[in-house]
Amino acid sequence: MKLWIPFAVSAGTLLAIASFVGAGWDAPPVESTQLGYRGTGMVIHRDIETQEALKAANVVPAAPWEPDPSGEKAKDLYQNVQVLGELSDDQFNQVMASITAWIAPEEQGCNYCHNPENMASDEIYTKVVARRMIQMTQAINVDWTPHVGATGVTCYTCHRGNAVPAQVWSTSLEPKPAGNMTQDRAGQNVASALAGNTSLPQNALASYLLGSEPIRVHATTALPGGTTTAGVKETEKTWSLMIHMSESLGVNCVTCHNSRAFNDWDQSPPQRVTAWHGIRMARDINATYITGLAPVFPANRKGPEGDVLKVGCGTCHNGVQKPLYGVSMLKDYVDALGKKGGTAVPDYTTYEPGKTQVMGVDAVTTPPAPAATN
Repeated sequence: MKLWIPFAVSAGTLLAIASFVGAGWDAPPVESTQLGYRGTGMVIHRDIETQEALKAANVVPAAPWEPDPSGEKAKDLYQNVQVLGELSDDQFNQVMASITAWIAPEEQGCNYCHNPENMASDEIYTKVVARRMIQMTQAINVDWTPHVGATGVTCYTCHRGNAVPAQVWSTSLEPKPAGNMTQDRAGQNVASALAGNTSLPQNALASYLLGSEPIRVHATTALPGGTTTAGVKETEKTWSLMIHMSESLGVNCVTCHNSRAFNDWDQSPPQRVTAWHGIRMARDINATYITGLAPVFPANRKGPEGDVLKVGCGTCHNGVQKPLYGVSMLKDYVDALGKKGGTAVPDYTTYEPGKTQVMGVDAVTTPPAPAATN
């Protein structure tokens, strides 16, 4: 008899027990919510400790004050007010104070976007970006109610006190392939945070949340019938998107799909329709409002491959199914962010940081200083 065998088994058992009861490890308390019939797998499991942390991170800040909608309009009192000009003076100052708290509470305050010597100037690039983001927020609340509903969004929904939202994405080619046979790996075989730290395609968001590639890859027949052209690559890229959505919302597949018929819309929960609109909303945001600002953003506000930082599902949701648990901040800013103001889109390729005074449809750029002469 080999005497080492019982010792090895005992040691393995002790290690297994230690991994469960040792310092720094414990089985998380789990909260389960049944969504469908028992035995069908239509259940969401959530770590209770994680939920407590999420609740603490999703507290809605109160509006600084309730503004008076009467009085002179901002466009008549201040220069170069292009998208919020119809607000009263008090409404305008309320939303400006709120945006400062939402975007740059620990940085320069108003000076994060404004030159304090000339508040009307567009010479600081963040002001140009902020104006476009206000237009984007207004468009989301007006045009994308099938996804955001009456709850709507504000700048805080994504920024949460940060100049750059915590969950954004850009093209990633790291680590670069070594070459030869590894050259065409389609962004796979490396762990990607955008795909739930799996090795599924790391740039799937570019295909679906910027581009409009078909997402559905589920065949409608048991055997190939010639109508489903998607292959393994398309399927894995779709899985990458689904994992991103799941991680972003803190849910699993059965939140939007029926466990017995993933492809059947008639048997799917209503959340699938909401998600369908959300995917298209993200595409619209990235294509219409984000990528066009590329000439304005400096290199340090772009990704490692030089493209602008774009939105994904997690940018708004931040780990919960309904951003901020469905509490509406929009009700305090309806006139500012719940209606469309100016919709003009300037030619951002003409923007010159530190020089451009008015970045509007008729953008005006101050001439460069004359060259020094001997």
